[in-house]
Amino acid sequence: MSRDMHHDTEHDDSRPALSRRTLLRGTGAVAAAGAVAAGAGALGARSAAAAPATYIHPGMLHAYGELNRAKVRVAAGDDPWLSGWNRLTANPHAQSTWTPNPQTTVVRGGTGENYGTLYNDIHAAYQNALRWKIAGTTAHGDKARDILNAWSARLTTITGNADRFLAAGIYGYQFANVAELMRGYSGFDLARFQRMMLNVFYPLNDDFLRNHNGACITNYWANWDLCTMNSVLAIAILCDDDAKYDQAIAYFKNGAGNGAVRKAIPFVHATEGLAQYQESGRDQGHSLMGIGQLGAFCETAWNQGEDLYGYDDNRVMKCAQYVAKYNLGQSVPFTPYSWGSGTNCAYNEHTVISASGRGQLRPIWDVLHYHYARRRGLPVPYITAMAERVRPEGGGGDYGPNSGGYDQLGFGTLLYAR
Repeated sequence: MSRDMHHDTEHDDSRPALSRRTLLRGTGAVAAAGAVAAGAGALGARSAAAAPATYIHPGMLHAYGELNRAKVRVAAGDDPWLSGWNRLTANPHAQSTWTPNPQTTVVRGGTGENYGTLYNDIHAAYQNALRWKIAGTTAHGDKARDILNAWSARLTTITGNADRFLAAGIYGYQFANVAELMRGYSGFDLARFQRMMLNVFYPLNDDFLRNHNGACITNYWANWDLCTMNSVLAIAILCDDDAKYDQAIAYFKNGAGNGAVRKAIPFVHATEGLAQYQESGRDQGHSLMGIGQLGAFCETAWNQGEDLYGYDDNRVMKCAQYVAKYNLGQSVPFTPYSWGSGTNCAYNEHTVISASGRGQLRPIWDVLHYHYARRRGLPVPYITAMAERVRPEGGGGDYGPNSGGYDQLGFGTLLYAR
């Protein structure tokens, strides 16, 4: 049974974190999409787990406040928003002349791989959607809509070897984010797109979290669970689906696999204020991917009123600081990490941190920097230094031609600066 072999990509109750939902219930406040003050983000009004939910739209990686702030700041010519905008408009995927190439069947892993068609079109749709949201250009809005409609009219199957679960996870959450931005756009068939997400992407997401491809529960690296959890959470919001929302949040807190936060981040180095990521002994490319997935999950939950950034005494923050510090060239503590692999849980162990891929740049840091340093006012020097090194963040197409360059949607400088 193979673990994540694709080189391009990719225990329990804890202290209650600040709940924005609880704060809102306590004050009786309810925020509606379109009524959130610029710079404040989206404040969720979702009630307790079993109750009906009121979802904020848009409310995944991008809420009304962030989008409106970017729009105002770009129009005013202010940096760093303008530099982020210029990075976006220079990307070949961000052009209204993009021609989509929808497939009936997408294959990732094994014979007949064609999944590059999917991730290239998703990033083109996303970048065109951003140009419409921020500059109001109809040609870009139309292009994003047309890409979404073309795929929902055709895609019926995602397949391949175990990597099909990566495809369903990474591209599931990314695709849902584009649809969320285009919700209500003239001519966009949201209902058909929702059916595609529910019938093509979600079943693979759900199967993986429940069964892990028949492997030992510790076999798959954390990033496999994390991208899958992001997809479930995004599909839940896109479809106003309480059960899926609760599935994703519960898995983050107490899931069986390595995406659960205390398994993805198994060791806290309290003296240094750092926490070790599960893949740190593997390589830094996948460690960075994991931090990107954790940031995406926390930001999405935040925009629905769930503070996972601060969960378990800022565990995600300490982990991002750890990965950032090491990739800045500094030393970090390392606790040996062991796991079982295959179907029989064969013993494996990492005894030292891996330097493979060290110093790689990915567009994952500004969302973390602006949350912890600006929203929360916390000192995060290593996250901040990494954000400064990457800024202005680009997106798919700016970080190489392989799938790893498309693991994150990017453009965090444009969208999260405050």
